[in-house]
Amino acid sequence: MTKWIIIGAVAVLVLLGFSSYNGLVSKDEDVGKAWGNVESDYQRRADLIPNLVNTVKGYANFEKETLTQVIQARASATQVKIDANNLTPENLAAFQQAQGGLSSALSRLLVVAESYPDLKANQNFLDLQAQLEGTENRINVSRQRFNDTVNDYNKSRRTFPAVLFASIMGFKDKGYFKAEAGSEKAPEVKF
Repeated sequence: MTKWIIIGAVAVLVLLGFSSYNGLVSKDEDVGKAWGNVESDYQRRADLIPNLVNTVKGYANFEKETLTQVIQARASATQVKIDANNLTPENLAAFQQAQGGLSSALSRLLVVAESYPDLKANQNFLDLQAQLEGTENRINVSRQRFNDTVNDYNKSRRTFPAVLFASIMGFKDKGYFKAEAGSEKAPEVKF
């Protein structure tokens, strides 16, 4: 009789292990998909930048230093790659820092562009600026969805019975996107 109880208990543990493993694999795949969407939106932004820079270059008086900074920031941001299987907080922070540098350079470019009325009236520039704004919104939405997916994965990984099997099966916590340093302070606007 005790032999059957032991066999039953082992069978329950094996079934729990399979169920936990399959659930975590599914959620891990969801995290990978969400990360792919984030990368896709960042790539869209990187692809728009050369068009924006070339449109702006057409105006000879434009500040070359600002254009150079945008080009260098884009190159730096596209160099930082993260594998979906290695979404650690440290790797995400490095990725986010590189993308933040590009965001900052783009902001400077758009501020300087305000000084050039002919450029502001150029339809190509206006179209690219609108596409860039839309892309920034898409990036924000993708990052929020990524964080939601990571939250679901991390909660599943840490709940019973999955917590018993997760470490053994190699499932680790994933990192989140966080606000950039200094973003808690609203920018000062002066007229």
